[in-house]
Amino acid sequence: MRVSEGRVTVTVPEQPEAGKGADVFFNPVQELNRDITVAALRAYRERTPRVSTYLDATAASGIRGVRAAANDWETTLCDIDDDATALCEQNLERNDLAASVRRSDANVLMHSEAFDVVDVDPFGTPIPFADAAIQGTKHLLCVTATDTAPLCGAHFESGVRSYGAVPRNTEFHAEMGMRVLLSAMVRTAARYDIAARPILSHATKHYARTYLAFDHGAKVANDCIDELGYVHHCQHCLWRDHDYGLIADPPEECPVCEKHLQTAGPIWLGRTCDPDFTDAVAGQITEEMGTADEATELLATLGAEIDTPTHYDQHRLCKRWGRGAEAMDAFIEKLRDAGYAASRTHYGGTTFKTDADVVAIREATAE
Repeated sequence: MRVSEGRVTVTVPEQPEAGKGADVFFNPVQELNRDITVAALRAYRERTPRVSTYLDATAASGIRGVRAAANDWETTLCDIDDDATALCEQNLERNDLAASVRRSDANVLMHSEAFDVVDVDPFGTPIPFADAAIQGTKHLLCVTATDTAPLCGAHFESGVRSYGAVPRNTEFHAEMGMRVLLSAMVRTAARYDIAARPILSHATKHYARTYLAFDHGAKVANDCIDELGYVHHCQHCLWRDHDYGLIADPPEECPVCEKHLQTAGPIWLGRTCDPDFTDAVAGQITEEMGTADEATELLATLGAEIDTPTHYDQHRLCKRWGRGAEAMDAFIEKLRDAGYAASRTHYGGTTFKTDADVVAIREATAE
């Protein structure tokens, strides 16, 4: 089956029947992810002109690496599977592109060679590749995680094992998963005196994706660790708070309804996007991208999100309060009129961020 994305046309495996796996994995749902990746690579090269080498560490069909090569990156495509590397070579030839194709364990390659940009987009959790990817990255590490149930706490024990944190399945579960992933990557990088700071992140269509810019040195790594901490959440009235540090110190009970609190962490509490870089990525979205409209809308929302570590769902709140929901723009405007910062989020159509607590939200948006 042939697929066209951006500037390239590639051969990918036919979609398997239910219960049967393809020899080489290809996920058409990830086109948005790949379109934004191309735009992010363009924006990052403008920001850091010296970068030139790109590794697609888990290449499969090679579509991500082929698209990087079509954008003038010195590209290496890596996969341990013979069929995958053969397909990568075929897809490069089809598009008259030059790149290096390596049949290798990605961890072995990343421990032995370093690249300006490394992209880890595996099936499931990226954690088995984390140490090697950090060792093999000079400037920018791009990471996808598709194991959203462990990340957000729906599969609690698996999340604890994989990510070394306590995830909680809250109404802001997609953001919980993103921040659990970021925490794990930041902590792993810090072991090597590397600050891995997210400059673009999104949780979309059952995956989390982040772009981590590297800086080297113990002090900057410590600064990143200082942005880890815990969220304390009430399942009854939806109040929440957070505090920084690696030792959890939760309140004894919810200050609003006096019920038990759930604590999650350590998670990343800092910014998940650099607004300037997010705007630059938006400027690199082009018409040949199949998800150009969706990507532009997503990036605009990301760039406008205020900096808080959790978000609310208006429908969840209104259901708890026993009142009807209203148009999101009107709801957010009421918060702003009351003196609070507020923005919509990319996590869902009825979600928002604000610096108001749950009591203030209810009072500010009352009829």
